[in-house]
Amino acid sequence: MLCCAVALIDLRHGIIPNWLNFAIAALGLANVVITEGTTAAFSAMAIAALVGLLFWLLQRLYFVVRHVDGLGLGDVKLLVAAAIWVGALGIPTLLLIAALAALGVAGILQLAGREMKRQTSIPFGPFLALGLLVTPALQSWLGLS
Repeated sequence: MLCCAVALIDLRHGIIPNWLNFAIAALGLANVVITEGTTAAFSAMAIAALVGLLFWLLQRLYFVVRHVDGLGLGDVKLLVAAAIWVGALGIPTLLLIAALAALGVAGILQLAGREMKRQTSIPFGPFLALGLLVTPALQSWLGLS
């Protein structure tokens, strides 16, 4: 339900509220504590912090080079929360799912007659939310952690 809320709010308003990112992160931590213990929760928080730092640096670098935001801070915070759920090894899968879904939507919009340019903005939060929903299912199905 939280991922659906992220998607709807980001589509309508172009933001991902901090409270939603915090709720996703808190539920992820609770899940880790229950399933793997408190030591694993500290490890998950450290991984999430590293993921956050990496994507914040990427966001800043893109802004310095292009002078436009390519990734919002809400997206970065959502990736931090998602890292708690999927771990460091799940982030590439989550990003692949999100990117492919976003490219698919952009292609459909182009075919539907909407002109897609370099400056065209599409909220990425809904696609990250989709990746967050699908990646744990894939990890469970494939037996990855």
